[in-house]
Amino acid sequence: MSKDHLTHLANLPLLSACSPRELQKVARVTDEVEVEANATLMEQGQLAREAFVIISGTAEVRRDGTRVAVVGPGECVGELALLDHQPRSASVVALEPMTLLVIPSTAFTALLDDAPGLSRKLLGSLARRIRELDSRLTD
Repeated sequence: MSKDHLTHLANLPLLSACSPRELQKVARVTDEVEVEANATLMEQGQLAREAFVIISGTAEVRRDGTRVAVVGPGECVGELALLDHQPRSASVVALEPMTLLVIPSTAFTALLDDAPGLSRKLLGSLARRIRELDSRLTD
């Protein structure tokens, strides 16, 4: 694992609260992958085997074929199904070429146990999503 890789991880908003030691744990359990535009990262209704942290590029989140969000660098997708062990609630499709960190489900659970900084950031991200959904329902 290179120093550049750790610096890159530390600059991701989702991981910015992590200590250097926690970032090393993240780096050890993730694979960095490149995907082309229009690649499907996950399909609604499928069981989850991994979560993704977006390093670069954007993706569209679709529920029942309708766009519900666009996600980009520093955001995590796929973590909900790993947290509640339910089928994926949405599909995610790359809008452009992307670089992603892939976190397998067992490693994801271990990271949440071992990296409080990541857990706090993830909770904040989930809370923002709930507030956004709530405001859409009440507007």
